[in-house]
Amino acid sequence: MKVLAGPISANIDYMPGNNGPTCVVIIETSHFACHVWNDVDPALIQLDVYTCGPFNPQDVIDHIQVWDPVKVEHKLLDREFGLNEIEIS
Repeated sequence: MKVLAGPISANIDYMPGNNGPTCVVIIETSHFACHVWNDVDPALIQLDVYTCGPFNPQDVIDHIQVWDPVKVEHKLLDREFGLNEIEIS
């Protein structure tokens, strides 16, 4: 995955219930986006990895463990064939 632009971020600190940063990085034919809601406890982070290229989804799950998450939920969609959900093994 080749980075083409970013990362860039913007912080919303004036909208109660929606405070927190949004960050994106553009990769070749794809992107990563991260949205954080600081007003909930624990904070909610949603990470989107959108790619046409090959990658191991478990690597993403393993790397976010540095945040010491309380809970991790994930969904892998095959957008080539109707957004069908794929199990991560």
